[in-house]
Amino acid sequence: MNSGPVAGAGLPSGMPGADAGPDLAAEHEALMQFLYLAPVGLVQAGADGGITLINPISAQLLMPLSRDGCLDNLFTALEDVAPDVRTLCEQFTAPRGRICDGLHIHLHGGGGRAGPRILALSIVKLDPARLMAVLQDVTLQVERERQLRHSDAWLAALLASISDFALVSLDRTGRIEQWNDSIGRVTGHTEAIVGQPFAVFDPADTGTPQRALDQLKEADVNGWSVDEGPRVRADGTPFWASAMITPLPERDPAAPDTDPAYSLVLRDITDRRDASESWRQAVFADHLTGVANRRGFFHAAELELGRARRSPRPVALVLFDLDHFKRVNDTHGHAGGDVVLRAFAQALRSTFRAVDVVARLGGEEFAALLPSTDMAQACAVARRLLAAVADLAVPVEGALVTFTVSAGVAVWMPQEPQAGGIDGLLKRSDRALYAAKAAGRNRVVGWTDGLPGAAA
Repeated sequence: MNSGPVAGAGLPSGMPGADAGPDLAAEHEALMQFLYLAPVGLVQAGADGGITLINPISAQLLMPLSRDGCLDNLFTALEDVAPDVRTLCEQFTAPRGRICDGLHIHLHGGGGRAGPRILALSIVKLDPARLMAVLQDVTLQVERERQLRHSDAWLAALLASISDFALVSLDRTGRIEQWNDSIGRVTGHTEAIVGQPFAVFDPADTGTPQRALDQLKEADVNGWSVDEGPRVRADGTPFWASAMITPLPERDPAAPDTDPAYSLVLRDITDRRDASESWRQAVFADHLTGVANRRGFFHAAELELGRARRSPRPVALVLFDLDHFKRVNDTHGHAGGDVVLRAFAQALRSTFRAVDVVARLGGEEFAALLPSTDMAQACAVARRLLAAVADLAVPVEGALVTFTVSAGVAVWMPQEPQAGGIDGLLKRSDRALYAAKAAGRNRVVGWTDGLPGAAA
């Protein structure tokens, strides 16, 4: 196994040795002991990511992520789970300063439930030639923060001015029970909206028929359901809204179907959209391609599988991998490879629905999570994506680059005893992707029990 120097095991190049004087040598030894015993992972690396110093905690956290078991380059070790890191460091042109602070890295499929599932990474540029990285397991902290954000959104909806509220009463199936002035003021709808599902406020292709019922069930379980995103007015104009659904107590127990069952509070927060979207992009988007990053993908996947457990229906996952992508990087450099990755991400966005979650998981591997989608439907849309890629010719420094893609498809079915969670779904789709590559690439393969290694 090849790895960088471990703190306490020797002196990295450029550091003073015993011949530099007893005082300086003692200070250096104390520093090395601090690095060795520090409760967080510490890595010193060159500007190219080459590791010059690493403490044991970092080695433990990074080793499971390395493709070849080597820890000689920080960027390479993180390539499959945090491809943004190389780009962030390369684009940071200041001679020194903080490059990233607490960047979340999801380890699903690698760390396992018993070990770290979310790491926080901070990188400081010490000088033009040196980087210092800090790694920490923040799995429990992230779970707590998610609960707090949900509570904060609920409180914000309650405490904000009511002048921009639409207060909508819903029946047990989520249909609008009656019209009032606030609905007309915020959405422009007239009395004709009565009897329609509250999804009438959503733009086309941003939900599924089950999504509205999911929100009602979440309100039943949690006491409220909070959502923020695009909405549309009666005349088709878009606006950005915060929506909170709360269950109402039955007014007449003898006739429960005659009274509203839920209250929907819809707030126009278009003026806050830029700030909200900037935060979402910073936290959940891949910096290079603009699609979701690993954090955004796993956050959305856990929510979707939770909904599918409450209201059983299939959830499909398609894994994509660009064929022979190393050749693109070798021929056109990493900058040329980045252009190709951005073009592929755009093809993904153009092919899949707005309700689908499209993400870059690492390197040249991408994923699409499709709610309420079975195997035949998922394979069909994956083939459309491959056809779209076949028509692409990406201009890179005067040359036109063509490429192909392989895809593996798996479907999560809650009634299956081995359904498991997102890790199991990823494992199945990854085996299907491997089968697609083994069969010659540039094809779609769906997971079945008969695939090699399927029963492992």
